[in-house]
This record gives sequence, structure tokens and C-alpha cells, in this order.
Amino acid sequence: MRMGKFYGRSVLVQDGNVDRALRKLKKKVQNSGLLEELHEREHYVKPTTARKLKANAARARWRKKIREQELPKKLY
Repeated sequence: MRMGKFYGRSVLVQDGNVDRALRKLKKKVQNSGLLEELHEREHYVKPTTARKLKANAARARWRKKIREQELPKKLY
């Protein structure tokens, strides 16, 4: 089997294990942020809408942080 040069995101299939290679490829693409950038470029988002989305995301992160820091409710 001859190996050529690989360009861009690529994974090597070892022992015919395509499922494992596919999982590795998906992980590489997810970690690189390629899909998120593609979704962002798909449609134009007005600056005011982008600010609102950013602010809502920040609020959600803050609420999640507060919720994780809360003491558990007493169960009695």
C-alpha cells in the first residue's frame, strides 16, 4: 500500500477500522472549530443581533456557573 501526502484534515485508517477513523476525524473537525465557522458564515447576522446573542450566551454561562456553585437542597 502506497502512502501519499495528506492535505487538510485527515486521519489514517488502521487495520480497516473505518469507524474509529471516522470518530477521530469528527473529533479533529470539532476541535478545530471548522463547522462552527461554516455555520456562522452561512447567513449574515446583523451586528445588533450578534450582540444580543453574545449577551444571552454570557447570561446563560453566568447562570450555569451560579447553579453549579449552589449548595444542594436539603432532603429531609
